[in-house]
Amino acid sequence: MFLGATGLRSHIWNNNLKSVLLLAGFPVLLILLGLAVTWLTVGLAAPQAAKTASGVALQSSFDAELSRLPVIAAWSLGLAAVWFVIAWLFHQSMINAATGARPISRKEEARVWNLLENLCISRGLTMPKLAVIETDALNAYASGLREGQYTVTVTRGLIERLDDAELEAVLAHELSHIRHNDVRLLVIAIIFVGIISFVAEMVFRRIFWFGLRAGGDRRSGGRSGGLVIVAALAIMAIAYMLAIVIRFTLSRRREYMADAGAVELTRNPDAMISALRKISGHSVIETAPDEVREMFIENPKSGFIGLFATHPPIPKRIEMLVKYAGGTPALGRSSVPEV
Repeated sequence: MFLGATGLRSHIWNNNLKSVLLLAGFPVLLILLGLAVTWLTVGLAAPQAAKTASGVALQSSFDAELSRLPVIAAWSLGLAAVWFVIAWLFHQSMINAATGARPISRKEEARVWNLLENLCISRGLTMPKLAVIETDALNAYASGLREGQYTVTVTRGLIERLDDAELEAVLAHELSHIRHNDVRLLVIAIIFVGIISFVAEMVFRRIFWFGLRAGGDRRSGGRSGGLVIVAALAIMAIAYMLAIVIRFTLSRRREYMADAGAVELTRNPDAMISALRKISGHSVIETAPDEVREMFIENPKSGFIGLFATHPPIPKRIEMLVKYAGGTPALGRSSVPEV
């Protein structure tokens, strides 16, 4: 078994620390991006400043915007507060809308409901809500920020193609993400990356608008155009680097820990291995946004993109279950079946 008490406590502590750091860094990011966007706006709105040989007028405009940093900070903090209130209250609705998930009741899906309920009763856990995505893909994820908000979502393909033991293992895996506070970190990261994506899209729109405007008035596109492009590229570089940093905070270790947590809950490592084998190669939900896919039990990436994958390869996960959790070696070595 590779879920030691010390390792688990460290994992949960690290998740809590990363959540706090992301929350603390979020207003700072908004302030910096707000300042960058205002500078970009100055560059676009004051072409006459770019005509001066020394660029003093344009520099003066930038300095004036810098002096407004307290106002920019106030607006950024206000927007951060509004965004977090919206996310806190409606994040599940937004995630459901992004994935096409819908809540289900015991009457609709008694089999899944009973399996999840039994797992929760066995460990004295509050049962999360259940939701389903109507797709043939095999996948699942947990979401929520606190007790009472947690939801476990499974696909129709997972329900239909996994037997009871395998489905119970997947549900236990998602419950482990909740117990380990992985879910909270993932939701906060999604909110964070969402803001970065929004700003990046806004910058692209401004560049496009500027390109059309410059095309109609070549005299206004000299020094100002060059500075605008540099500022836009700087913003995009910052956003891209932050997205990478956030992606790396989503440690691959969480999937190993959740696999181990599933075994600890079910006492059946072979069921987890068998479920992973069936999921492998059949997990892609094309309509789900990339950020939300980070929450899935499997999110395959290959080639160069695989360097930034937040999920370890399924064969490696199976190997760890065989080596440390007592899984059957022959089952771990067998090929992935078609389902």
